[in-house]
Amino acid sequence: MKKIVVTKDLNLSPEEKERLNKLGKVEYYNDLAKTPEEWLKRCEGADIICTGIFGLKQKVYELENIFISLPFVGVGFLDLDKLKSRNIKISNSPGCNTEAVSEWIMAMILNLLLQLPKYINNLNSKFEESKINKSLSGKNISILGKGHIGSRVGMIAEKFEMNVKYFMRGDNLMESIKDADVIVNTLSLNQSTIGLLDKKFFNFLKKDSYFVTITALEIYDTEAMLEALEKNILAGVATDCGSIQVGNVQDPFYIKMIEHPKILATPHIAYNTDVERRKANKMMIDNIEAYLNSKPINLI
Repeated sequence: MKKIVVTKDLNLSPEEKERLNKLGKVEYYNDLAKTPEEWLKRCEGADIICTGIFGLKQKVYELENIFISLPFVGVGFLDLDKLKSRNIKISNSPGCNTEAVSEWIMAMILNLLLQLPKYINNLNSKFEESKINKSLSGKNISILGKGHIGSRVGMIAEKFEMNVKYFMRGDNLMESIKDADVIVNTLSLNQSTIGLLDKKFFNFLKKDSYFVTITALEIYDTEAMLEALEKNILAGVATDCGSIQVGNVQDPFYIKMIEHPKILATPHIAYNTDVERRKANKMMIDNIEAYLNSKPINLI
């Protein structure tokens, strides 16, 4: 019987645990490992691992001859050649976060343009009718990436009567963002996107536009983004701080973002909804079943 290790609390339902228990001898951990070394220790003797990013990112190449099923999407930080050399097979859960993250993106667009944080539960500022907020209707939105999330954001944006344009691999980036009132970055981290959104990109943006991003920090130049805010090229930014540890409100990058008056930031929690958790866990267990049946799916 295969040994399956669940390295952290994945919010598994009783039904999901029942499915998993039928596939092997399962060892559950209900907290996050305190160190990457502790994560590695938890994986000892496992044939199959279910895990989050912490520990995996730092210690995965010290494992070998193992299958890992991930209840999330982003795997751009993994070196496929190193994995192959250690006979490590990994499946992820593509599309599991589509609803959650697209809803986060639209919420942030609404907050930025309507300035809702300024007005909600506010007793300190007098309402000034002369300062008019911006409607989404009629605004131009450029969505960088047309995968699961980008496509759904575009569909929702059209319902708000926004004019939707996409940037996909092979397109002219500057042409794709020309005249955009809102730019949404949903790009996947890979060799073609590292550093893609550079100083030239931010300086080219339309004055008083908004930048919303949920992706890894390696894709965009943070300092160029901040400079664009200072120059009033950007009127506002929303970021889920995509490369930090989930929920880490002490992370220096997160703190830097929330200290800026024109930035709305969350600590990498855009994915975190009930719908995402059920989809992600189902796909994670589906991956294991397929692997054990010698018909692996969602291999990276």
